[in-house]
Amino acid sequence: MIIKKTRTIFFLILFLMAFAFQGFAQKTFTVAVVNPEKVFQNSNEGKKALFQLQEKRQKIQSDISSLDNQILSLETKLKTQRLTLTFEAAQQLTLDLDSMKTKHKRFEEDFTKEYQQLEFRLYNKFRSDVFPIIDSLAREKEFSLVLDLSSSGVLYFDTAFDITDEVVRRYNASKANKK
Repeated sequence: MIIKKTRTIFFLILFLMAFAFQGFAQKTFTVAVVNPEKVFQNSNEGKKALFQLQEKRQKIQSDISSLDNQILSLETKLKTQRLTLTFEAAQQLTLDLDSMKTKHKRFEEDFTKEYQQLEFRLYNKFRSDVFPIIDSLAREKEFSLVLDLSSSGVLYFDTAFDITDEVVRRYNASKANKK
């Protein structure tokens, strides 16, 4: 009877130990970090988008500068010719100046909105193209977690965990294959 109890206790201990070790044999937790902003700036498609945004910004600035020059010209004309202009002509010039300032303000608002929409569209297209690549890479390398450096608040990380350059290479390759 003592042998049976000892044997039962022995098997019970073995069973509990096997169960306990199973809990310690969990999958390892691996982390990677990626900087989407850097991917955007360093990838071929991102560079094209940045160039497109820069061209748009320059066009807007050029158009606004042209309107500024027209406003300055009207202000100068009004100041220098105020004494020689008829009352009606001075009033008309003042109305033209106010109209030009309103046009400038609307133009600036419209183009700022248009620029922001273009920026939003380009960045969303980029995100929709890059996130599947990050997902695929994470599954392939069996990462448990991938942190976005641009918005995660990470203060320090070992650069060995940074997959940004690999994401850039794969993104460029995916776009080159489509062409």
